[in-house]
Amino acid sequence: MTTKLSHISLPLKLTFLIFSMVLNCMGIVILQLSEAKITYEKLGFLESFKDLPIAFISLFAVNFISKTGTKKALISALVIVGICSCLLPFVEDFWFYKVWFAIIGTCFAVGKICVFGIIRNNISDEKSLAKMMNSVEATFMAGIFVVNTGFGWLISSRYSEFWKFGFLSIAVLCAITIFLFSKLNISEAKKTENGSLISELSAFAKPATIAFLAVVFFIVFVEQGFNSWLPSFYKNHLNVNSFFALQATSFLALFSYAGRTVTANIIQRFSLSRYYVLCISLIMAVLLMILGIQYFDSVHSSIILFLFPVIGLFLSPLYPVINSKMIAQINKEKINLFTSLIVIFSSLGSSVSSILMSVLFGKQLLNYYPLYILLAVSVLFTVSLIYFKLAGKKL
Repeated sequence: MTTKLSHISLPLKLTFLIFSMVLNCMGIVILQLSEAKITYEKLGFLESFKDLPIAFISLFAVNFISKTGTKKALISALVIVGICSCLLPFVEDFWFYKVWFAIIGTCFAVGKICVFGIIRNNISDEKSLAKMMNSVEATFMAGIFVVNTGFGWLISSRYSEFWKFGFLSIAVLCAITIFLFSKLNISEAKKTENGSLISELSAFAKPATIAFLAVVFFIVFVEQGFNSWLPSFYKNHLNVNSFFALQATSFLALFSYAGRTVTANIIQRFSLSRYYVLCISLIMAVLLMILGIQYFDSVHSSIILFLFPVIGLFLSPLYPVINSKMIAQINKEKINLFTSLIVIFSSLGSSVSSILMSVLFGKQLLNYYPLYILLAVSVLFTVSLIYFKLAGKKL
């Protein structure tokens, strides 16, 4: 089992690296297209073209995956992402970005369900599952760092007009990952007789499960406020150039990667619930520090540039830790359907967050950005406590 898991670990990590790069290039696209005089309102809704297809396709993706198998479904998604990455540099129209993100979102829905299914079918223990999920999800944060650093360098160079050709490197990664998966034998979940979708979903209609999905929604809601909009906040409010704005966000991703990697290595020593609550408490402490600096020093203080990335260290473990707690309790036969619910609420959290952020930026209310994030984290903290109480988990 361990040997087999080590063999599938690399392609799973590469899969999340690829999807992280194509999903989190949104911050770069917003930054570049805003300079082309496209309004923040339009750019805010661009996020919805990525997230809403993820939500709508997820339930249908479960049937597709069950028929084709996780391996074939995952390879199909990677093939489409590779083709899309090859096409993007050659199209200039704004409408194509909408179509492009819609396709990427659909592929991500399929890919994430497959990855979670593969992990769950190989690991049953809650803490071991948390270790593996943090390890794989850490690669997602590495993707944010790579895409911001790589594109940041390209945008700031004399070849800045060719920034979209950076997507060709993602197509190459897709080809490598597809090759690795083609050489693997992956265990599939046993096929069962499926009832109606409504009856299967009703089995999850429990207070603890509903509270869990609310937690997932608000975690991604908070994450989205950082990942896609922090570069624009740095540039428009703290008056730094495009390259530094992207690099500062890269450091957020680097701290996030460190947070998930450290968590993967130490999580088995701690109570998952207590570790989760500690992380949220530290996020709130850093945000209060930022608000204090804005109030007592300056709203444009350069210290804020370096404090925001630190939040990633404590924010990044939340998603894999809370998911591993819940997924470990789900039957293997139902994991694909349950993962689709996680994907749906994650995408809704991302979409709603981006629309609200576009309003904040459009109304020039950037002074309230840290306060807005703190309020969202406070709601997340409250909902999380409700979930732990309903799930009967002692802190």
